[in-house]
Amino acid sequence: MRIVLGIWMVVVVILALLVSPPLLGLGDAGRIFYFHVPCAWVSFFAYAVAAYCGARYLLSRRADWDCKSAAASQIGLLFTVLATASGAVWAEAAWGQWWNWDPRETAVFIVLLVYGAYFALRMSIEQPEQRAAISAAYALIAIVPAIFLIYVAPRLVESLHPSPVLPGGEEKGSIEPFIRNVLFASLAGFTGLFVWMWRIQTRIERIALGKDAQL
Repeated sequence: MRIVLGIWMVVVVILALLVSPPLLGLGDAGRIFYFHVPCAWVSFFAYAVAAYCGARYLLSRRADWDCKSAAASQIGLLFTVLATASGAVWAEAAWGQWWNWDPRETAVFIVLLVYGAYFALRMSIEQPEQRAAISAAYALIAIVPAIFLIYVAPRLVESLHPSPVLPGGEEKGSIEPFIRNVLFASLAGFTGLFVWMWRIQTRIERIALGKDAQL
């Protein structure tokens, strides 16, 4: 998997940086689009995985589900930071400002606070079973405001942020097919990267708990 994923990501980077035409109005700076959108997607997907694993823990009380939930949350927070940083680069190129509290920027900032609080809470609890139960419940509850903040709230007010360009978005068909295909390839690659990182981080969580890999 690592070899295939590595080759896939190299091809995506070459296509995004060297082959794909510049985005209209942004020039070469717009190429951050191929990395910003997948980072944003992976961050939400990771939080959804964390919520699912949290629910499974609450139902089974198996520590391995807590490890998987915590691992997904950590990766989600990492990719949220990457999405925020790449979005700031895009904002500077498009609007001349790194940060201007646009509705989507504000929503992502709140999501960072929500999941930052998750880890602050998790690290404050020493008893493993109690920590796992509270963390699982938090991850399950946190996905609700995450969905609202990422997908609903920014659409309720006017935003400088570009409209969705994926199928089903308001701008469907507004970008060239080649650009869309490269974006889809990047989304697939970043999703594979998440799976690979999630497996590794889950093992680390298991070791931290002193548990066997077959929990």
